[in-house]
Amino acid sequence: MKNKEIIKKAFEKSIPIMCSYLFVSIAYGVMMNEAGFAWYVAILVSFLIYTGAFQFLLITLLIGGGTSLLTIGVTAFLMNSRQLFYSLSFIDVFNKMKQKWYMIFTMTDETYAVNCNLEDQDKEQVMFYVALFSRCY
Repeated sequence: MKNKEIIKKAFEKSIPIMCSYLFVSIAYGVMMNEAGFAWYVAILVSFLIYTGAFQFLLITLLIGGGTSLLTIGVTAFLMNSRQLFYSLSFIDVFNKMKQKWYMIFTMTDETYAVNCNLEDQDKEQVMFYVALFSRCY
């Protein structure tokens, strides 16, 4: 496949990721607003925290007021660690790629689900662009 076709295929495969991020981000913004946080706090948290599920949990931890930074940090680490296990299942594929370290850190729930269903000869290239589109979304 030509590079243009690979990018097109990856974009098409990543559309469900984009849609899920869109709806989840709207729900997150509404919840942050309901919890009394300014709109820019929601955007800042979204840039700083990788795991969407932890963003939702963080709302509860912050409005509770009594949660220590250590507890928040350990919780974030444990919730993010599941993505390392996603990467382990693709380690053989990633080892063939120039972007191995990038790919390891792009395995969200959504990219993992899409990558599990790729079956063509250009799988590694499609995976890279799916991860790149996901990161952009």
